[in-house]
Amino acid sequence: MQSNSLLDKLDEIVQLSILYDFYGELLSEHKKQIFEDYVLNDLSLSEIAQERGLSRQGVHDIVKRCAIQLREYEDKLGLIRKFHSIKDKVEKIKTILSNISDKGEMGSTDTKDLELIQTLADDILKEL
Repeated sequence: MQSNSLLDKLDEIVQLSILYDFYGELLSEHKKQIFEDYVLNDLSLSEIAQERGLSRQGVHDIVKRCAIQLREYEDKLGLIRKFHSIKDKVEKIKTILSNISDKGEMGSTDTKDLELIQTLADDILKEL
């Protein structure tokens, strides 16, 4: 049961790190520093509080508000969803191209493969 809690905590930290990578610059400098210390630098709430001259509860509240704010940015802007979607499509294109090169000559390439590459490329351009 405790290992589940640890995995949940690690998943949360990974999610917050990704959100921060995409939207961290939208936070105030003060919030950014506290959030970075907690999420990226793995400092405890108490360590951050002592270092910044704040209460532990105050640091907790800032981290929690930052997490909420970052999730709201993703809900509204969807940059992470778009990133993953585009990444998946590029991976599919790479797989198809790899299969084509494995076949040897381009003349034997299935037109369905080429049409799929075209469709995926069009989808990527629409998302950008």
